[in-house]
Amino acid sequence: MASSTSSRRRFIGSAALVGTGAALTGAGAPAAAAPSPARRTAPGTAGATGASAKATFRWLGTSGWRIDVGDKTVLVDPYLSRYSTGLFDGHFDPATELIVDEGRIGDHPGTPETILVTHTHWDHYNDVPHIAQRSGARVFGTLTAYHLGLAYQVPAGQLSPVKGGEVMDFGAYTVEVAGSLHSRNGSYSLAFPGVRVAVPPRPRTVQDLPEGDTLAYQVSVAGGPKVFFMGASDFAERNLTGLAPDVAMLAVPATDVTHAYVPRLLAALDYPPVVVPVHWDDFETALQNPPTVSESDRRRLDLFVAAVRANAPRTRILVPEYLTPYTF
Repeated sequence: MASSTSSRRRFIGSAALVGTGAALTGAGAPAAAAPSPARRTAPGTAGATGASAKATFRWLGTSGWRIDVGDKTVLVDPYLSRYSTGLFDGHFDPATELIVDEGRIGDHPGTPETILVTHTHWDHYNDVPHIAQRSGARVFGTLTAYHLGLAYQVPAGQLSPVKGGEVMDFGAYTVEVAGSLHSRNGSYSLAFPGVRVAVPPRPRTVQDLPEGDTLAYQVSVAGGPKVFFMGASDFAERNLTGLAPDVAMLAVPATDVTHAYVPRLLAALDYPPVVVPVHWDDFETALQNPPTVSESDRRRLDLFVAAVRANAPRTRILVPEYLTPYTF
């Protein structure tokens, strides 16, 4: 593997809003921007601790989120151990042992009742079994996520396989599942493809956690916003028809191999009033603000933001900081 951060991104394939000064607005869009009439006004932007907030969203890095709806907590792809595999210095070792760093995890996950897994690469799934066992949370994911959960001895009663199309009611919120796709690297492939169709031996290394198919989720808060979450930078646009989220947590693409990624994605989601870029940070460093980001990933983030501005000039863009409470 080449010793460069850009090769890392190719390998993995992987606005004033409340919160930080990193927030960006759609102002200053290029003159050639194609107009995209706002489908509706942006969600409310009460202060980060505003009493009117229906839900609070905290970025856990990568594509991870903690959502607090009243006394209910939902997690999306909670990866907090963030140990080194060599990926960010160009010396990736697929035989790196899986580590659950309880000190880094700390109390960041809270006590979730629901964990949503987009796919089972280590930077999304590594900490899920530990958090589920500690909290008793129910884990939703692909059949691969289900079989891996059993391999980690998570009780079967806490594991709920989903395929896409499900709409599940939790009272204070609903979760809609959409079949999705993993991003492609520069060779039009991806790291560790494959599924687990039966319970495997307990995983030991990062290469033991395959992609396992990919999902996206929309969490709709009762009386609050509809928020879309994706964990990788590709999608099946037909599966997104009708979701029309108020807020979209969108993965920054690692390469340009997916045709017209930003314009197609924004159109499929009916031009969300708020876009939050995710999966652009160095996920092998601690959760300290400002987030650590490589020069090449910063360029990719800037290109993504510019593309959103050009294709949806009325959309607000929020570049998040770690663990910062946002309300929409």
